[in-house]
Amino acid sequence: MLAGVDDDGLKIFEEHRGLLFGVAYRMLGAVADAEDTVQETWLRWSGAERGAVEHPRAYLVRITTRLAMERLHRLREARETYPGTWLPEPLPTAARVEPAEAGDAAGPALRAESVSLAVLVVLESLSPLERAVFVLREAFAFPYQEIAGTLGRGEAAVRQLAGRARRHVAERRPRFAVDPVQRRDLTERFLAAATQGDLDGLMALLATDVQVVGDGGGRGKAPLRVITDAHKAARFLTGIGGRQPAALGVRFVELNGGPGLLVSSAGAPYAVFQLEVADGLVSRVYLISNPDKLRHLAGVADD
Repeated sequence: MLAGVDDDGLKIFEEHRGLLFGVAYRMLGAVADAEDTVQETWLRWSGAERGAVEHPRAYLVRITTRLAMERLHRLREARETYPGTWLPEPLPTAARVEPAEAGDAAGPALRAESVSLAVLVVLESLSPLERAVFVLREAFAFPYQEIAGTLGRGEAAVRQLAGRARRHVAERRPRFAVDPVQRRDLTERFLAAATQGDLDGLMALLATDVQVVGDGGGRGKAPLRVITDAHKAARFLTGIGGRQPAALGVRFVELNGGPGLLVSSAGAPYAVFQLEVADGLVSRVYLISNPDKLRHLAGVADD
């Protein structure tokens, strides 16, 4: 046990750690930054007069949310000069269970959708305040009154922010429900066609308006601009599929609530692919190859 921290204080914090990480990751889209935010929340909690804290969960969420908002302001300045497209860091979700205590009305399906790459990309276009309201309300179903207290805003203002953020996200996120079995099947066929250089087979899987969105951070192999032509997309994907790094390994993993492909080279994470599917075809391919965004997947690659 850490010095100066009693058993009850540690137990309370650990009970809420999953919730705090869930809030921080949805706010920031970066695993290390979310973990740092949770750690800073712990430091605040360990030094607090806990006898005066009537509702520990609300207190911890308030600290985490405000710290995440502050960090997001700083991160956005760096992201403005990011080479190419910035994408969220992929999050392994198979073994990560978020508690339902913050809002049983949300349910696991909604919480999984709110952590998807598609939704996280849209959340990048919200202001930090709108993003905080959306995350607390839509992902975890916090009551408006509690969100107002967390953010130091009036309840009426929070309701307006929630409505605006909800409409913004609804207009931009995918408007389709996908069978997980179909998505997995398409991912398997995508992998086979790309690695075998089967251009025609891959073209048959891609929507005509497919997008390939890459994030190499200037260090990994990924397109600097979004590829929007199906033929160009297929040629690019079969091209990189045929240029395999040494000791290549590919495995299916659950990332951000859906099936993904984790490519490893000599046991180290090399790239991540995840597909969006609409009407039985691949509508978007996310490719993340920035090594800084893959370090936390080292243990997953070794499993």
